[in-house]
Amino acid sequence: MKPERKQQLEECIALLGLPEFHDLRLLDAALTHSSYVNENRKAHAHHNERLEFLGDAILDLVIGEYLFLHYPEMPEGELSKARASVVSETPLAAVFGGYHIGDYMLMGRGEQRSGGRTRVSILADVFEAVVGALYIDHSYEAARVFILHQLKGYLDLVASGQYGKDYKTLFQEYVQQDGEQDITYELCREEGPDHDKTFYMQVVVNGKALGEGKGKTKKDAEQHAAQEALKRLHVIQ
Repeated sequence: MKPERKQQLEECIALLGLPEFHDLRLLDAALTHSSYVNENRKAHAHHNERLEFLGDAILDLVIGEYLFLHYPEMPEGELSKARASVVSETPLAAVFGGYHIGDYMLMGRGEQRSGGRTRVSILADVFEAVVGALYIDHSYEAARVFILHQLKGYLDLVASGQYGKDYKTLFQEYVQQDGEQDITYELCREEGPDHDKTFYMQVVVNGKALGEGKGKTKKDAEQHAAQEALKRLHVIQ
C-alpha cells in the first residue's frame, strides 16, 4: 500500500472514531468502488461489494437486537418498520455524507465525473462495507458500538415515535402542530470547487433562523439543518 493511501485511511479512521485496524487492507477495500477495480485491473485491488453484503446483515442484526431489547411491547410489524427506517439508504448516506466519506474512496474516473462521491446509494453501500470490515478486523461488539453511535439520531426518532420520517418532514410537522408557519430553507454559503462543493443551508421559521446544516448537496444540507433545529428545540437528542 502506498504511503499516501495509508495516511488517507488513517485520517478516515480518526474522522469516524474507529479503532485502529489490524489489517488496513480491509478498510481500503471497504472504501474502494467496483469502478476503480474495473479501470485498474493491474493494481489487483479489491472492491467493497462482499464487505457490503456482510455489513448489511450485521446492521440488520444490531438494529433489530437494539429495538427488540429496548421496546419489549412493540409488535413484530412495527419492529420491522422501525428497523427499516434506521438502516435504509437515506440515514446511512446522510451519516457518511456528513463526513465527506466520498473523498476517501477509490473510484473510477467515469463514476467520479457522474457524481459518485456524493451518490446516496454509494455512500450507503460504503457505510455497510465499513461495518463489515470492522466486524472482520475486530469483533461484533466493535461493529455494534460503531453502528449505534453513528445512527443514534435515527434511533432517537424511533424513541419519539417519529420513525419512517425524514428530519425535514418531522420538523415541519412539529412547528406546524399549532397552525401554519412560514418555513424556508436558505443557502448561507458554498465552499469548494465546482466539482466538489459543500453547501451550508439554514432553516428559517417566520423570519427566525433555527438551525444550520452542511452537505454535499443542498438537499442533504437542508436535512442536517432540520436535524439541528430539532435538537435545539429538544425534540430529539
